[in-house]
Amino acid sequence: MTCRLSIKSLSLFLVSLFLMSAYTSNAQGKIKNMPGYEQHQKMSSQLYSSVQRISPNINWSADGKTFTYIENNTQHTFDIGKKKIIKSEDYQAPPRVPFSRQGRPERGRQYASTISPDSTLKAFTKDRNMYLSNLDGSEVVAISTDGNEENQIKYGIATWVYGEELNQNTAMWWSPDSKKVAFYRFEEKDAKKYYVLYHQTKIQDSVEVEAYPKVGAKNLPVDLLVYDLETKKTVTLDTRDGKPFNDGAIGTYLYDIEWSPNGKELLFHSTNRKQDIMEFKAADPITGKTRVVVREEWLPSFTINSPEIYKLKDQQHFIWASERNGFKNYYLYNFNGKLVNTITNHDFEVQRIIEVDEANKLLYYMAASGDNHMKMQLHRVKLDGTKDVRLTNPAYNHNVILSPTGNHFIDIAQTHNIPPFMNLVDVKGKVVSELLKTDLTKFNELGFKTVEAFEFTSADGETKLHGMIHFPSDFDSSKKYPLILSNYGGPGVNAFTESFRLPSSITEFGFLVVNIDGRNVGGRGKKMLDKLYGNLGIVEMDDFAAGIRSLYDRPYFDKTRVGVYGTSYGGTVAAMSILRFPEVYHVAVANSAVTDWRNYDNIYTERFMNLLENNPEGYDASNLMNYADNLEGELMIFYGTNDNNVHPANSLQLIQALQKAEKSFEVQVGPDQGHTAVNFNRMMEFFIQHLILK
Repeated sequence: MTCRLSIKSLSLFLVSLFLMSAYTSNAQGKIKNMPGYEQHQKMSSQLYSSVQRISPNINWSADGKTFTYIENNTQHTFDIGKKKIIKSEDYQAPPRVPFSRQGRPERGRQYASTISPDSTLKAFTKDRNMYLSNLDGSEVVAISTDGNEENQIKYGIATWVYGEELNQNTAMWWSPDSKKVAFYRFEEKDAKKYYVLYHQTKIQDSVEVEAYPKVGAKNLPVDLLVYDLETKKTVTLDTRDGKPFNDGAIGTYLYDIEWSPNGKELLFHSTNRKQDIMEFKAADPITGKTRVVVREEWLPSFTINSPEIYKLKDQQHFIWASERNGFKNYYLYNFNGKLVNTITNHDFEVQRIIEVDEANKLLYYMAASGDNHMKMQLHRVKLDGTKDVRLTNPAYNHNVILSPTGNHFIDIAQTHNIPPFMNLVDVKGKVVSELLKTDLTKFNELGFKTVEAFEFTSADGETKLHGMIHFPSDFDSSKKYPLILSNYGGPGVNAFTESFRLPSSITEFGFLVVNIDGRNVGGRGKKMLDKLYGNLGIVEMDDFAAGIRSLYDRPYFDKTRVGVYGTSYGGTVAAMSILRFPEVYHVAVANSAVTDWRNYDNIYTERFMNLLENNPEGYDASNLMNYADNLEGELMIFYGTNDNNVHPANSLQLIQALQKAEKSFEVQVGPDQGHTAVNFNRMMEFFIQHLILK
């Protein structure tokens, strides 16, 4: 067959061949030959050092009359009475020890042993049973004997989701007097298992079998037991009001286990499966009887699983954080379960307790009472709830280090675009001395631009939300720039912050970068998150898109070139965004994404999505596979074959759905990698290729 080409067709053909050859000549390691690479390499290496850091390493003297602080490589000793530095000496920072998991449990796991408080004995789990021994491993005593692979009972160890979602990194707890040890008992026999293949790049692979309850699946029956070393008896605590395990009732989840200050009771938290009721309980380790100390309910959505608690030295009282009035506030209780009094009653959130002066009955705490919800302020209030006063300037976000006497504090203040400065402040909130002030001299000389905060209206048309926009150092407002959204986006996670933010180095490739808060934002009260409840993937994604659209009138923003990326929940944000809003987003990189919440563990998912039988429409709406036909832009999917958190099935299901919809997309696989993201350079190649070179 003979092919005849017109002159015009031949010209177009030759041009296309030239462009293809020019591009493919950089086919490997192409990032080094792409626009912006040299600029990124040049500027990113100088970014971190362009603004001086202030060390929070403050050391007060016991009498509160002097303190030391670090300035560059000098340690100063400041005398409050003299209001001046009385000594300066060279400071050698201790060598940085790289983080290592050696000796620590892996993510989602628990320590296999624990030493008694008197350092004479060791409790440990082995082959699904609990044992005691001397520290050298001699004189082993079996506490349990019926745990085995056949009946799938195990002692002294929890499940993966207890470690991941309930922060249980141990499953055995010694009493303060070293005479008793409490521990978990789980039954895995009826739990559905998940199989993760490991070492797939080796000649022989291996498999990890995990009892990983997903949405709607049965939970593992769980009990708390206490072994008495003197009587050699084991007591099973009554964690369910004398009833057998009922998946859904109070007692579905048992966690945050610790002994009471006097060692007479075992304290723990207990929730129902829906997690809208949480009880703080105390158990008698001798009789096994339990009682409720504090009960929390938030039936519109969920309760906080692990509220902040501060135990007073009198061993009779504790301060408890609760959202019962719609905002997190502090309450004074005694361990008998009686509410002594409300300490704070704000329509803003308390954040954390700094110190309790029990002698003077004062509480020092941080709260979101600044000019916006991200500017944390120091407050002081009497334990009876009177004389609450804010001690810091609401124009800034504060981190404070209180003196032992409570007469002064070190205040490190900043905002998103004002670098930190440090002052000595007295108990009335008056600045005694300006200690350190960082500036933007070097930052500005290099051409870096501070991050800009912006406000927009939520997709609901009424809620005011925030975002942050990052600019390249060579920003030219007469040009048009593509934009990339970088968000995690999960419930209670804030993208907008008021700590000084360096601009994202990604901007140096020639992008604008934004972080956007939706109605997923934390720190603005319980009713805000209630709007997200049951609607993951919908409400927050609507708001992220609204945030992007709010920037359309900026002349330097090219709304036809918008990207989005993220990992884990951020991967879900990336994939859902490009599928639900193809008119807003044009390129996405989705790393380790949950693509259907039915695929994820039930503790996390049901906390925010309700039970499957109560919310089938919400689960369907959040299923990314239902939007596969919508793909118009460019999508890269990345997953690790070893991911035992967000299982590979998530990405594979999305890949399958997109293939059935006959869509073109890219997949990057991390062989023998876990819950992680694609290589940075590869991601940037993808964005540059489709947002700059297109």
